[in-house]
Amino acid sequence: MTGTAASATGTAVRVYEKAADIDAVDLRLETVAPPALGSGQCLIEVRAAGVNPSDVKATLGLMPHAVWPRTPGRDYGGVVVDGPAELVGKEVWGSGGELGIRRDGSHARYLVLDAASVREKPSTITLEEAGAIGVPFVTAFEGLRTAGGVKPGDIVLVLGGNGKVGQAAVQIATMAGAGRVFAVERTKQDYIGHASGPVEMIDASTQDIASHVRDLTGGHGADIVYNTVGSPYFEQANKAMAIKGRQIFISTIDRAVPFDIFQFYRGRHAFFGIDTLALDSGDGAEILDALKPGFESGKLKPFPVLDRSVYSLEAVKDAYKAVLKGARDRVVLRPGR
Repeated sequence: MTGTAASATGTAVRVYEKAADIDAVDLRLETVAPPALGSGQCLIEVRAAGVNPSDVKATLGLMPHAVWPRTPGRDYGGVVVDGPAELVGKEVWGSGGELGIRRDGSHARYLVLDAASVREKPSTITLEEAGAIGVPFVTAFEGLRTAGGVKPGDIVLVLGGNGKVGQAAVQIATMAGAGRVFAVERTKQDYIGHASGPVEMIDASTQDIASHVRDLTGGHGADIVYNTVGSPYFEQANKAMAIKGRQIFISTIDRAVPFDIFQFYRGRHAFFGIDTLALDSGDGAEILDALKPGFESGKLKPFPVLDRSVYSLEAVKDAYKAVLKGARDRVVLRPGR
């Protein structure tokens, strides 16, 4: 221990109760007493923390297992200022489904974590970029891994391709050598993210998704469908799936959807549901370990962190509102700003 924890008083966002909407949320900035470190724990000075839709939903009270009061925030990039000597001074990154929901999270100046769940960030990215990687890349990776992974030559279809999870899925799929990657958006758009290979965009407002994918793959269809949106694309996604195709779900608008059982079993399809809230910081660390070589080699790229979308803790409600409105930029809190 360095003794830094004894003087680590800092500001934290605190939320005390559910609210009907973001304007009604009682978000308080409080000076938090120096945290007590247990055996094997470390103190992280948070330099950047991504703001995810799940952070805001949990703040509104939409996560039934959330504790009150608490500090929101699942992702972080920061510097270890106290704890095991081998970690002190290291620039680290992380993400956990328990953070900001079942325990205090990263929308604060300081964060206490088990040292075993803390990882040094890649030297090729900044701390702000590191703090913005978390949930989108963890979700994309976990979905693709659970569905068996992307194999060279696989046809991959990403629904919501310009969303943050969609972009991460495209990056991982192209890095893995997918034979063809299609990405869908509601309107005509160019792909805005990084990729290691071509990405063919589909305009859902004018193009039939399933027909387009099948026409361009000689009738084969998609081996993997990453459906980041859920119900609006459910029927078209099913029709686009190849024999033994796999579809991944992380979200939906409507819970109930029409389901063609005949098409399902004749296609020998498989569906996978991913809930990263069930993955704690240790699980997140293992996934970041797997992703780190990609970021170090440049095959994976962090999301751009633009100054217009970086907020201080004092402006946290503005940051949360931006996320609820569907900000295209990655929204980031900078506790020291």
